[in-house]
Amino acid sequence: MLLTELCSFLREKQIAPRKSLSQNFLIDRNVADKIVRTADIQPGDLVLEIGAGPGMLTRALLDQGARLIAIEKDLVWAEELPRLQTADQRLTVRCEDILESTLPAEPFKVVANLPYHITAPILIKLCEHVPQMISATMMMQLEVAERLVNFQQSSLSIFIQFFGVAALKFRVTPTCFFPQPSVDSAIVRIDSRPPPTVAQEPFFKLVRTAFQQKRKMLSSSLQKLYPAAVVQQALAKIGVRIDARPHMLSLNQWIELFYSL
Repeated sequence: MLLTELCSFLREKQIAPRKSLSQNFLIDRNVADKIVRTADIQPGDLVLEIGAGPGMLTRALLDQGARLIAIEKDLVWAEELPRLQTADQRLTVRCEDILESTLPAEPFKVVANLPYHITAPILIKLCEHVPQMISATMMMQLEVAERLVNFQQSSLSIFIQFFGVAALKFRVTPTCFFPQPSVDSAIVRIDSRPPPTVAQEPFFKLVRTAFQQKRKMLSSSLQKLYPAAVVQQALAKIGVRIDARPHMLSLNQWIELFYSL
């Protein structure tokens, strides 16, 4: 829906965008088309759209020939989306929470205007479905996007790098949404890749523990798991200074530290 259509629909239904679901609806078709091009959607691609809302991205994806599964938690919008159904029935609408959804078993691409309050849990769920997920092209808060592509700033950024290659593609201003958010947004594309052959659960426990006190030296932030002297010895063994903080290690150094410990 364009802004005039959206406002008319909201008045007719006597509803308003729900803050609890981070409903800031995309109303700029040019931005929607640019997102679809960034995602490199080809006719016949299976696409998972998260948070379809009024359907601006939905329509752009269908126009590109995608086979589309649109996930929308809000029943009002889930019941409205079938108006976009194609003659060859390429649209499937599912009214459910993406965090509780079953993801496709066949290869798929993700395109989404993410609910900003649950960006991290969604990213984690998607990455855990590599290699079925080919790529994910997603709108998110600019600050979060910048942290993701700067791979040593948080445990989440290390997690993303473990499963894929992320790039910030372009910024989106608040005027492209209704209601307008108080922050700038950005489109990030993550291309999946085979993860390193390392035991994931204990590896990510190590990383998460370290980043819980990210300003402290690793020998201090990892004391819940290992004595300080053991951590310092392991750091020296892999050629990292013993007073290193979590953000100073690359993904490969984290893996080396994991094995050394």
